[in-house]
Amino acid sequence: MTTQPSIRGTQPAGDIVDEAAIRPDAVDHLTRAQAAADLAAVREQWGDLLAAIAEPPRTADWMPYERRGFLDQLAAVDQADDEPAVGRLPLILREHPAPANLRALDAALAVEADVFEMCDAVAERVQRPPVPGEYRVDQADRDDPARWHLPTHSASVTIRAAHPGSRVHGLHWAAVWLEGRALDDQVDRALFAPTPAPLVDQIAQVARSARRRVEGALGRAARMITLDEPCPFCRAGRITVHNGGGDPRAAVATCSTGPSCPAPVETERGRRAWRGPALVGLLIALEAKRTAPAA
Repeated sequence: MTTQPSIRGTQPAGDIVDEAAIRPDAVDHLTRAQAAADLAAVREQWGDLLAAIAEPPRTADWMPYERRGFLDQLAAVDQADDEPAVGRLPLILREHPAPANLRALDAALAVEADVFEMCDAVAERVQRPPVPGEYRVDQADRDDPARWHLPTHSASVTIRAAHPGSRVHGLHWAAVWLEGRALDDQVDRALFAPTPAPLVDQIAQVARSARRRVEGALGRAARMITLDEPCPFCRAGRITVHNGGGDPRAAVATCSTGPSCPAPVETERGRRAWRGPALVGLLIALEAKRTAPAA
């Protein structure tokens, strides 16, 4: 019987990695780093998600959501690197009597609830109480902006919070605060005890779920889709869309017919390919063919 040769320090292809052999501190570091990355992705896309609540859902679910008119502006302004200017995006979830996009609203509500509850749980575990003595309250410490204030409840109405505490600052601040606890910032050691690994695992799970919800609602989860309709230009090829993880500059659609397809776009790797503003033209062509009267 022969043994597979290996180089010291590397794992031969096809072998199963023994997770027990990985140093626990390395696993903990990776978990904390991934949780921080996921929370950063949530807060960076939060404004887009809140803006999407007030906008109708995309005509085609394969088109990634972007700020209103992004691709149209990109088509009108031929600039390779400069992103078109956009207005101020909201950061705090407001009440929407008539939301245009229920999927975005449901995602925002679910993410906000999960992250807020995680912040409450972490604060109860690792945050030092604001009362240093039995009879004296340290006002400066209690008002420290780094402290997460739990919601308080009315004695008569227990379901509704009498004061939302730090939740009043919205999810964006909650994600920043929770990221600090995941990374266990040493500068806040006077206010917080070290965040234990089991609690970090819970933070990482909430952060991962929140990111998936946000990116799913915005159509930014990386995926490949083959459209049901044939190519509107050659009327034979199948259109395959790689959404670029939601980045409109990376998204591309291709026709399986190849260079013989008469679509007015460039050829990439032997196939007609739509990118950037051309994706809008493809969408318009598909809609026109779909709504055209039968011959």
